[in-house]
Amino acid sequence: MSKDIIWFGVFIAIFMYGLTVMRIGLDQLSSDKLKKQLLLVISNPVQGLVIGAILTAFLQSSSALMVITIGFVAAGLLSFKQSIGIMLGANIGTTITAELMTIQVGELSLPIVIIGVLFLLIRNRIFFSIGTSLLGLGCIFVAMKGFNSLSDSIYAYPFVKSILLYAIENNFFGIIVGTIMSAIIQSSSAVIGVAMGFLHNNHLTIDAGIAIMLGANIGTCVTALLASIGATKEAKWTAYAHVWLNVFGVILFLPFIDVFSQFISTLSPSHEKQLAHASVIFNIACSLIALPLVNVFANFIMRVYRK
Repeated sequence: MSKDIIWFGVFIAIFMYGLTVMRIGLDQLSSDKLKKQLLLVISNPVQGLVIGAILTAFLQSSSALMVITIGFVAAGLLSFKQSIGIMLGANIGTTITAELMTIQVGELSLPIVIIGVLFLLIRNRIFFSIGTSLLGLGCIFVAMKGFNSLSDSIYAYPFVKSILLYAIENNFFGIIVGTIMSAIIQSSSAVIGVAMGFLHNNHLTIDAGIAIMLGANIGTCVTALLASIGATKEAKWTAYAHVWLNVFGVILFLPFIDVFSQFISTLSPSHEKQLAHASVIFNIACSLIALPLVNVFANFIMRVYRK
């Protein structure tokens, strides 16, 4: 266990280094022209949602997009309210991972680092800034891949089985389990993948799997919270909003998990597909419900965290 903890600490350090480097690169790219272009592209929450969903579908990580978004907010490229639309889209885009479960974010990390280093060798300010940003982003992906690789050793302990049995009996406990697992691994998709494995071997019910999935949506917000450390007030608001958005969604669905699972069970005979479909429906529903309330939600966050 001590070896696993040491490696976890190493990957935390890599993540924080990547975050700092990427933030520097983004800050260097903060020209007025780029700001105007971004403001024109994301002028309303609907556009932010669409762009967030598309980018997350390509990145296969809502956490990575949230780190990028927080970096943009910290650099003044995006406003806090604009970031809310992006996070709504990110929650939708990340569900593609659950459906495919074949594309690994970590596979992109080395090419991104290499491209970033090559750009650093070019004697041009813009290329250097882009290279710095890519190098930082690549390090973040390396760290996230490292978090995922620790899952086998974490789940190999016997006490995990007893925890899962209790999660079957109590949906709220299942949410807690999903939250903790996702916070440790830094990937809601990885947690859903593990839950799918337990479902395949009949160690979990679909109710418990959905509860763990809901918790994973909350736990993955830890990445955004880490990304906001030392950032501007608006960047921190973005991280807090990400947490609140997912918490509100879980609270909304918690009383209806049994009914929701019965509906999901009619969509496919495969337990794994049922959980993937549940993730898609949950995130789309929450984002669509929150979309017309973006201004109200933003004002709530600013009031709560004004100091």
